[in-house]
Amino acid sequence: MASASYHISNLLEKMTSSDKDFRFMATNDLMTELQKDSIKLDDDSERKVVRMILKLLEDKNGEVQNLAVKCLGPLVSKVKEYQVETIVDTLCTNMLSDKEQLRDISSIGLKTVIGELPPASSGSALAASVCKKITGRLTSAIAKQEDVSVQLEALDIMADMLCRYVRALVPNLGSAPPQRGRQRSKGGSTIMALGHLVMSCGNLVFIDLIEHLLTELGRNDNMSTTRTYIQCTAAISRQAGHRIGEYLEKIIPLVVKFCNVDDDELREYCIQAFESFVRRCPKEVYPHVPTVISICLRYLTYDPNYNFDDEDEDDNAMDAEQNDEDYQGSDDEYSDDDDMSWKVRRAAAKCLDAVVSTRHEMLPEFYRSVSPALVCRFKEREENVKADVFHAYLSLLKQTRPAQSWLADPDAMEQGDTPLTMLQSQVPMIVKALHKQLKEKSVKTRQCCFNMLTELVNVLPGALTQHIPVLIPGIIFSLNDKSSSSNLKIDALACLHVIMVTHPAHAFHAHVPALVPPVVACVGDPFYKITSEALLVTQQLVKVGIEPEAVTTACDRLPNELPGTLLIFLERLKNEITRLTTVKALTLIAGSPLKIDLRPVLPDAVPILASFLRKNQRALKLCTLAALDILLRNYSSAVTPVMVDAVLAELPPLISESDMHVSQMALSFLSTLAVTHPSSLGQLSGGNILQQLIALVRSPLLQGGALAAMLDFYQALVATDTPGLGYMDLLRMLTGPVYSQSAALPHKQAYCSIAKCVAALTRACPNEGPAVDVKNSRSTDSIRLLALLSLGEVGHHVDLSSQPELKTVILDAFSSSSEEVKSAASYALGSIAVGNLPEYLPFVLQEISSSKRQYLLLHSLKEIISSASVSGLKPYVESVWSLLLKHCECQEEGTRNVVAECLGKLTLIDPETLLPRLKGYLLSGSSYARSSVVTAVKFTISDQPQPIDPLLKNCIGDFLKTLEDPDLNVRRVALVTFNSAAHNKPSLIRELLDSVLPQLYNETKVRKELIREVEMGPFKHTVDDGLDLRKAAFECMYTLLDSCLDRLDIFTFLNHVEDGLKDHYDIKMLTFLMLARLSSLCPSAVLQRLDRLVEPLRATCTTKVKANSVKQEFEKQDELKRSAMRAVVALLTIPEAEKSPLMSEFQSQISSNQELAAIFDSIQRDSSSANMESMDTS
Repeated sequence: MASASYHISNLLEKMTSSDKDFRFMATNDLMTELQKDSIKLDDDSERKVVRMILKLLEDKNGEVQNLAVKCLGPLVSKVKEYQVETIVDTLCTNMLSDKEQLRDISSIGLKTVIGELPPASSGSALAASVCKKITGRLTSAIAKQEDVSVQLEALDIMADMLCRYVRALVPNLGSAPPQRGRQRSKGGSTIMALGHLVMSCGNLVFIDLIEHLLTELGRNDNMSTTRTYIQCTAAISRQAGHRIGEYLEKIIPLVVKFCNVDDDELREYCIQAFESFVRRCPKEVYPHVPTVISICLRYLTYDPNYNFDDEDEDDNAMDAEQNDEDYQGSDDEYSDDDDMSWKVRRAAAKCLDAVVSTRHEMLPEFYRSVSPALVCRFKEREENVKADVFHAYLSLLKQTRPAQSWLADPDAMEQGDTPLTMLQSQVPMIVKALHKQLKEKSVKTRQCCFNMLTELVNVLPGALTQHIPVLIPGIIFSLNDKSSSSNLKIDALACLHVIMVTHPAHAFHAHVPALVPPVVACVGDPFYKITSEALLVTQQLVKVGIEPEAVTTACDRLPNELPGTLLIFLERLKNEITRLTTVKALTLIAGSPLKIDLRPVLPDAVPILASFLRKNQRALKLCTLAALDILLRNYSSAVTPVMVDAVLAELPPLISESDMHVSQMALSFLSTLAVTHPSSLGQLSGGNILQQLIALVRSPLLQGGALAAMLDFYQALVATDTPGLGYMDLLRMLTGPVYSQSAALPHKQAYCSIAKCVAALTRACPNEGPAVDVKNSRSTDSIRLLALLSLGEVGHHVDLSSQPELKTVILDAFSSSSEEVKSAASYALGSIAVGNLPEYLPFVLQEISSSKRQYLLLHSLKEIISSASVSGLKPYVESVWSLLLKHCECQEEGTRNVVAECLGKLTLIDPETLLPRLKGYLLSGSSYARSSVVTAVKFTISDQPQPIDPLLKNCIGDFLKTLEDPDLNVRRVALVTFNSAAHNKPSLIRELLDSVLPQLYNETKVRKELIREVEMGPFKHTVDDGLDLRKAAFECMYTLLDSCLDRLDIFTFLNHVEDGLKDHYDIKMLTFLMLARLSSLCPSAVLQRLDRLVEPLRATCTTKVKANSVKQEFEKQDELKRSAMRAVVALLTIPEAEKSPLMSEFQSQISSNQELAAIFDSIQRDSSSANMESMDTS
């Protein structure tokens, strides 16, 4: 330390030298020393260093001054608090100096000090006291309105400091007097400072500020100050929309009044203010939206210095625009440089964009008034304004998109003017406007056109069928145009691809000859992204070329061009960047009815494709397996055993539970192989592939498509009669582990999968039947379980009534000590009955009436109702219905649920008769019966159109009235049924939302009367009987976000989400998910409530579990933290979210806490990799 002090005192001595180079070098060395972490200064050295640096700020040499300022940064963190205050004091005094250079350098110095202070969240007293000192000195400097440059510098520093330490400054802000910004630049600085201040200043200061603004705007002394005040109002709204909302009733009439003043700059600021109100105060601005729209529509066409001749508008507008430059050049009297009207039009377009983006409930109104107006302005002559007009229309289309699920609904479409039908009727007008723009010189304009067309066909597939001839020349123009940028070509190709995918092939037949040359030229482009997009278009062109006329033209040219084209494909297969797209194109060509001869390239292509199967790129593996499958089907004679072996060698790692989709594709390939090359399967018997298959059959994850592919493969394999892979061989492999008395399989799903495979083999070889080991007394439970499940699977498809002892054997299994064997016996009885209803269904019904094992027998009945044909069941409906009703009041909830499912599925067989009956039971005096009936309705709703839908729509309101039922459980099942309807078929409940939502929200509240204490030995345990009900209500809310967002008042919705954030663990987890969803669906509303939402998130993340808690408590808390952090990451994707002081403070808190920072980073990484993954598979 002594040596450091000595070294520094040497440097300080040199700093007093008369030679400027000495002073410069010494200051530079001092800065190097200060940047070392190890340096420690004693009090005397601190004082000397601070004094010397402050003295050097007044040095005659500018370079020395600059270095001295840079030293302040590291110095602040190395000296004690009172020395920092000395530095700040001196710098503030210098700010009032007469010397301009000293003022400038001190201003930079203050900013450097502010930048080096510890963050506000660290709670440092230093930051607070320094900010207090600077604020006091600078506000007095600003108040002395003598030298404008001093005021500007002071305001600039204030803005910088408010941005970082607004929380620390709040107590000192009452003293800053409102500034009248007479100079333009000073107004800007004041506005910046006020913008940061209003986020956190006290309420009295805020009210004072708003009153001052309203008074000054009312006085309207001169145009310049009025402009500044309007700008200031907009800035306050942008930074603190949640606070200014209540004053909009007074502010908006003033802004509307100023829109009519003939001053373009003022109009621009007024419309910008409207935009910030719309985005930041969505609830309060709602009554004024029609006014804002009408003002924007008026000024969107405001172009006083340019005359579009209305009558010949369509014909001459183009010529006018093309002659624009010559016109301006030849006219000396008027220059476009003086014309500010374009800024007004741009502000109007941006404001309309904001309105359209935030008010999805007004879509029909937008299509009536805003859409035609925007389309008319596609002819806008100022390029930047035109881009904003296009952007506004894109926003309108994007708003229409999420609503497709319900708008495409036949019921909704019948209601007349829906946004989609209105858009459909405007397509000719849109195409007419875009057609002219597609030939524009401007690259930016053409890109906007392609983005528009892409979004249009995504929202309305098939909408351009009649207009293809008009649009194709425009697309070809951009593909051939030498001035087109790479991005423009990519956009043009992407647009063409989407149009071809979403429109019928016949619309393009006439255009194939014109499209092929430019697209093929793009395939050969050196830029891989253009090649990739062009190959996707090529795929579609191949599909279009399938029609007879096109085939003739294509077939005439193919023989000559094919060899060269195929060689290009081989080259592209070897290129890492284009290989995926090439594999997709190859798949399409191989499957084309044109029967294109690919044999010349197969010897080279198949080994390359086989090598792709070991690459670590999932999309490539999937596409390669699809390509190999189709090549095998259509070119089996050209695929040699050597090629097959190359592929088989790569298959074992792909057949695994870690990726079921890849496994499914691999199994489909093997099934095709069994048909085309049965001799190649001989090598499977001792190989890895079979071991992997058997392992996959035992996986609990095997289901759906992968399971179906497995069954197809076993049936194809056993049909080949390959030695060592016959019926009994395969049966032994599948069931061996169960029969060898070794350890039971780990999961019941494995038994089900093996049973399905056994049944598939048995169906393929009907002459060989498996031995039934159910009644063998030596059979273990595992063997019985597998045998019963296999019986059920076989009985599903084969009539087993020829086995007389089957009923007895299965009923005996009902008495097994193993629950799994009982359940399998129940399933087996139901499945066997499906194979022969007249034999078994009466037997099952009789057993239910007389036996005590109703629960198991009802499960058998459920299996029968779910799987049997409607015509087979019809004669038994009445007897089954009356039997079920006897059991719907059963006290056991499990039995009631099975009865409800049976009732629901039975209702689907004859809805006209049975649905009114179900409705009648709602009046039952038994709450059990009511809950069974409401649950039954849930099982009548599916995501596919059904005959029951119109009947259900008429009476579902009656079933949902049980949301007011006095019984807790009935209300819960009513919510579950409502959730099912909202998820699977929103059209059923959309019209009922006005009456259902208040009841739904009512169920989200915590009810004290439902919370009770239970004594468990020496401990007291709190039980909340209302928790399940609240959980069901929040689940409904989450579902409504996806299906009925346009019918929700988001602010009321957010109130209940806010309550849920402070509720029980399960409900917190749900509301965190909702927050993440809301952040992407309605960011502006969430932003307005951000401060209220951050607090509960912060509370969750900082809660500590008691040290003596059980392990589960720690795990639950960790899960809560991760979930809350996911919500925080989602909230931060909202633009401007980090500007909220509470959010930025929370962010600082996260980064300063090691545990929270680690969670935050890992979630951010996950979300970015998920985005990459979705891009990869798209």
